[in-house]
Amino acid sequence: MPAENILEVHRLSKSVGQGEHQLSILTGVELVVKPAETLALIGESGSGKSTLLGILAGLDDGSEGEVFLLGSPLHEMDEEQRAALRARSVGFVFQSFMLVPTLNALENVQLPALLRGESEAQSREQAKSLLGQLGLSARLTHLPSQLSGGEQQRVALARAFSGRPALLFADEPTGNLDRQTGERIVEQLFSLNRDFATTLILVTHDEQLAARCDRRLRMRDGKLQEEV
Repeated sequence: MPAENILEVHRLSKSVGQGEHQLSILTGVELVVKPAETLALIGESGSGKSTLLGILAGLDDGSEGEVFLLGSPLHEMDEEQRAALRARSVGFVFQSFMLVPTLNALENVQLPALLRGESEAQSREQAKSLLGQLGLSARLTHLPSQLSGGEQQRVALARAFSGRPALLFADEPTGNLDRQTGERIVEQLFSLNRDFATTLILVTHDEQLAARCDRRLRMRDGKLQEEV
């Protein structure tokens, strides 16, 4: 795989079940993603977008094919190796925020850095800086239950960027937010993405959000089709 590519996918297929009950979800997917690109995966519910994202992130296996993430062959790696790669280089933003309910905002953002072995002082200052960028300096000690949906998603954004990831996966990041709050989150997502020169792969139903990306790929019948 050329070193300049963040992600390469070749002949990727995914099926579940066996025999006459086998269901094909992905069929012969091909994809190349370059550094700092923003890419939207769009399509109908059940079209396989989230399945594909999970395989690209090494959270799931394809049935056939090759996936190279940051030059590493995910299809040849065990879960421990994949987890180490994600910890070093990948960030995630989910529709459901996925914050640890017993940790406050600052601790939630610090957690990935601490798990990577960074010092308490370094991770704390970085977390405070990111939360400040997102307008949450007054919310550092608040638990997720004390934050609005928009505030929780901003904490999730700060956490995702805390490791300065080479690649960020965002799965319906505005799906649980009202339109106005969602628009603010999108502005902050793309602003941070520019600041950190991160490659972004975004799963969304929102055509307006998808239009902000450099490329749009539609999942249809288990295949990816690039839209212009």
